[in-house]
Amino acid sequence: MGWARIRIGDWSVAVGVAAILLVTGLSGRHSATALDALGYVLLTIGGLALAAYRWTPVTVLAVTGLCVLGYQAIGFEVPAIAYLIAVYATVRAGRRLIAAAGSVLMVVTLPFAMLVPHPEWPVSEAFTQARGALQLAWLIAAAAAGEALRQAEQRADEAERTREETARRRADEERLHIARELHDSLTHQISVIKVQSEAAVHVARRKGAEVPESLLAIRDAGREAARELRATLEALRDDGAVPRQGLDHVPELVERARANGLDATLTIEGQRPDIPAAVDRTIYRIVQESLTNISRHAAAATASVRIDYRPDTLLVRVDDDGGARPGTAPVHGVGLLGMRERVTALGGRLQAEPRSAGGFSVRAELPVDPT
Repeated sequence: MGWARIRIGDWSVAVGVAAILLVTGLSGRHSATALDALGYVLLTIGGLALAAYRWTPVTVLAVTGLCVLGYQAIGFEVPAIAYLIAVYATVRAGRRLIAAAGSVLMVVTLPFAMLVPHPEWPVSEAFTQARGALQLAWLIAAAAAGEALRQAEQRADEAERTREETARRRADEERLHIARELHDSLTHQISVIKVQSEAAVHVARRKGAEVPESLLAIRDAGREAARELRATLEALRDDGAVPRQGLDHVPELVERARANGLDATLTIEGQRPDIPAAVDRTIYRIVQESLTNISRHAAAATASVRIDYRPDTLLVRVDDDGGARPGTAPVHGVGLLGMRERVTALGGRLQAEPRSAGGFSVRAELPVDPT
């Protein structure tokens, strides 16, 4: 339930109680004196004060109690409905001692307030009338209802916390399981690729032979894969860990694409604002995945990476002049699906489609508001 609906509901209760008090007060009066006008004001204030019971229950308890004493002293024999609701709200808010002390004080002082318009009454009669106006049974019921609802809310909150802790624990266990699986299945193979490619480059240079560009690309890719795997494993093992790759590392991706024979360019426009870490990492992954797809699936000669810093958004666009090779479907690939999920989770938009002039284009727009 939204706060607007809660406030409307509270005001509806307050206005309804005020109307009941006024109608009850009017039905028992046949004069129109200045004191009567004050009594109607007290009845109205006592009812409308309930609109704030959810935020300041103790203040509402005091205001409604004073209003009851006031209009009873003037001679309005109206039940203390607003005060009963205030007791309920105070107990529900966990202020049981204050509600109990206020109720005892009300029980003691209300008979003397009723003696003001009826000085001929004996004190015993005043206490009898006070019990009727305050309705002790309803007072106890209001306090009991507030306590019951408070305990129910506490149990619901505790159950919710337990569910969240259980979900968090399961997520931690799953994260560690994935980290172990990645370590056991990929670390060794990537290490072998890295070591073997570096050894091949070393042997070729030692013999004075020309090192093929493809072998250098394999070596560099192996090094980068090992670094990223280490960062990923650290992030999985430590929920607070943040992978190092971000916007600052995008030029390295472009340079690596150039080293692999792709004529790649990087254009950055605008002044860089403070960017959330999640957006920073997502931009890096979009550029990385786009350049990887160009190398794997597109017969492209050139590629352009454009990053545009705008007041509220960050725009990244990767274009190439190639096309998908036969048998591949880059628009529906797993890499593009992962990019779309990352961007959507951050409240952004992603477009990945062939260009009318030929080639393929990936365009992502992400909000940079830290919230």
